Amino acid sequence: MSYIASRLSVVKPSASMAASQAAKALRAKGVDVIDLGLGEPDFPTPAHIIEAAYAAAKAGQTLYTAAAGSPEVREAVAGKFRRENGLDYTADDIVVANGAKQIIFNALMATLEPGDEAILPAPYFVSYPEMVKLLGGTPVTVECGESGGFRLTPELLEKAITPRTKWLFLNMPGNPSGAVYSADDLRALGTVLARHPQVLILSDEIYEHIIFDGREFVSFGKACPDLRDRSLIVNGVAKAYAMTGWRVGYAAGPAPLVKAMSTIQSQSVTSVCSIAQAATVAALNGPQDEVARFRNAFEARRNLVVDGIRRINGLTLPPPEGAFYAYVGCASLIGRKTPKGVVLKDDTAVATYLLNEGRVASVPGAAYGLSPYFRISTATSEEVLAQAIARINAAVAQVE
Repeated sequence: MSYIASRLSVVKPSASMAASQAAKALRAKGVDVIDLGLGEPDFPTPAHIIEAAYAAAKAGQTLYTAAAGSPEVREAVAGKFRRENGLDYTADDIVVANGAKQIIFNALMATLEPGDEAILPAPYFVSYPEMVKLLGGTPVTVECGESGGFRLTPELLEKAITPRTKWLFLNMPGNPSGAVYSADDLRALGTVLARHPQVLILSDEIYEHIIFDGREFVSFGKACPDLRDRSLIVNGVAKAYAMTGWRVGYAAGPAPLVKAMSTIQSQSVTSVCSIAQAATVAALNGPQDEVARFRNAFEARRNLVVDGIRRINGLTLPPPEGAFYAYVGCASLIGRKTPKGVVLKDDTAVATYLLNEGRVASVPGAAYGLSPYFRISTATSEEVLAQAIARINAAVAQVE
């Protein structure tokens, strides 16, 4: 008799973590594998942030904080929203958690009833549907194809909304596609949402500062201020400041939701590490030079990968507008055979082939709700990316 809760039967492990673990397993056997499965900046956390954490620890800031975050970190987050996004939130409107994923998890736990629906524009971040299912909700996938820039349209949104719709998820720039929404795009979606007052909006803006080609980032909250009372603006320091391991995410939203999320946090993890919160204050309030340097490096890497993939017969890649991923189209490989006679029946088979034969770890598009594609992370050095592109090229060239 199993002692594992039945609700876990519908939840899959993280596909990106699985790809990375598969690469690590091969490396442990002495196989030279390039791991492009996880999205994690390869830069060190800026020195002034580390120094702030050290100073906080030396000063005795090692105790519990309020469940929603220390007053200092919530003030810093509120200041960031005012300064960078034109959003007027107070510290009381802010909640800080152990990464943006926990922010989203807490929001869903606070709001979902069995059978409630969450609209997920695909391709979506792999954890969105799994968290929805785990908390009793029903993911509603809306395919947003390459021809439309992988963006949700008002028409698609209107068709997806039902009386059971509780949440709409937006992610911009998008993981895995890199899609960016303009202010006009967001306002058009907001017009639809205004007709459906039961729908909450979760805008995941974690890749806000990683945006290319001179584009301007516009927060959903700025574009649609009339929907403020049902919008949760999610962000964090992991991607922009190379702080993935520090595990600090934050959000601003309506008071009842923020209060409920804080209650959940108080009864689960108590609070975020006090030292990591001090580091976050330094990240948000301190020099931003490194953020710009990281963005420039990510754009150069994007350009290298786009140019390299375009030279590979059988693969396609529209230039990502932001984030640090490449969502590579592999439709022409489906149905073809590997040198060992294995038919590539879907993008999962393609990703498996690239790992086992090309020695490059990627994540199949099926994990993001839109096939046939595979995602590679471009958050590594140009040298490593060039090697990976060469390996992918060689592997694809052998497919019959």
